Amino acid sequence: MQEKISFRPHHFICALGYQGKGYSGGFVENMDKVVTDGLHGVGGDDTLIEVVMTADVICAPCPHKRGEGCVKQAKIDALDERHAERLNLKLGEVLSWKAAKARIKTHVAKDDLNRLCAGCEWLDSGICKTALARLIDA
Repeated sequence: MQEKISFRPHHFICALGYQGKGYSGGFVENMDKVVTDGLHGVGGDDTLIEVVMTADVICAPCPHKRGEGCVKQAKIDALDERHAERLNLKLGEVLSWKAAKARIKTHVAKDDLNRLCAGCEWLDSGICKTALARLIDA
């Protein structure tokens, strides 16, 4: 049986756009393992992801993590709420990375990230917008 990983709703878009940058060396190392080697790697589309509303596999080494929360909790909650609504994600739902990408492609337009990701410090880098455009155009 394949092991599940856990994602907050906004991390579906983060994983789509991840390009080797992060909040700390440990954070980048973890993202490389989970996203680059895992989701974007061989067999990654079959990875099962459970939707959570607390710290997840991405948050584990984040320097902003505090227990199951974040020092930026209000901002994170707002991001998660907007992403969960747009992607129709429910707490406890389990879906494959392939199904998650299909849902992103169907439910998120190229210009939606300005609203969905408002307040995210990575938004202005354009990384996620580029990855979303690549997914939509594929």
